[in-house]
Amino acid sequence: MNCSSATAVLKISHSVWDDFAASVRKYLGQLLPSVTFSDTAQTCELSFGLDFKDNKMTFDEILDLPQAISRDYGKKMVVCIDEFQNINEYDDPLAFQRKLRSHWQKHTNVCYCLYGSKRHMLLDIFHNYNMPFYKFGDILFLEKIPKEDWIEFIGRKFSETGKEISGELCSMITGLMKNHPYYTQQLSQQVWFRTATVASAEVVDEAFSDIIGQLSLLFANIIDTLTPRQINFLLAVADGVTNFSSKEVLIKYQLGTSANIKNLKKAATEKDLVDILPGNRIELQDPIFEHWLKHIYRTR
Repeated sequence: MNCSSATAVLKISHSVWDDFAASVRKYLGQLLPSVTFSDTAQTCELSFGLDFKDNKMTFDEILDLPQAISRDYGKKMVVCIDEFQNINEYDDPLAFQRKLRSHWQKHTNVCYCLYGSKRHMLLDIFHNYNMPFYKFGDILFLEKIPKEDWIEFIGRKFSETGKEISGELCSMITGLMKNHPYYTQQLSQQVWFRTATVASAEVVDEAFSDIIGQLSLLFANIIDTLTPRQINFLLAVADGVTNFSSKEVLIKYQLGTSANIKNLKKAATEKDLVDILPGNRIELQDPIFEHWLKHIYRTR
């Protein structure tokens, strides 16, 4: 949104802006003492001044703020917190989680949507009987975006900017990235950058190779932290192995005995290298890492 557009929106929703400013003064006046809107030919800026030193709100009042606002305005509120598993990195994380739950479970007008990208860490937070957030709410696992939707999305975005890409190449991009949301968009962007008018398979291959090159050092560092059997286990996963305890697989990938498999799965999961999917299926989290393992690391 450019500066004139932002100004127009504020003018037609003047009462909404007034309500917002009043809310800031009422609920966050001590926490956010200044709200500034600048509209000049050169800049367009909306800024909030943070000053915790003079804040007189207690920790409990801050945690109850969503409930207080929802109650006063008579409206429901949804609070979304991304990468919630990072709460385990806080100082004394269990005490902090207990504090959060003691407040949030009493909020009748607020729904908390807690999500993240580390499946096993989130499961530990919500499924571990010893954790404060044990069975705090419903758990939903989001499936990958279907290939058909990606194809339509990529093609439309190219078209909107005056460039062309065929459905076959869109399918090629999603296939290389296995529908991984971040990587699919990254590869699409790199292809777009390299395309003057019409995308080609050569451009897709070039962009894909560049992304692998950028991440190769990272992947090599990951390998350096693993034991030979852990590496072999990842290679087996990359090859699509499902029965890791079979005699043929144990010999081919040098995994030792079948008793080792449980520990190898646990180590790979805790390092955020694999996901355990429904049906006890295992797959590598990172499709680029998978490709690097199979086609670069293995050929060394």
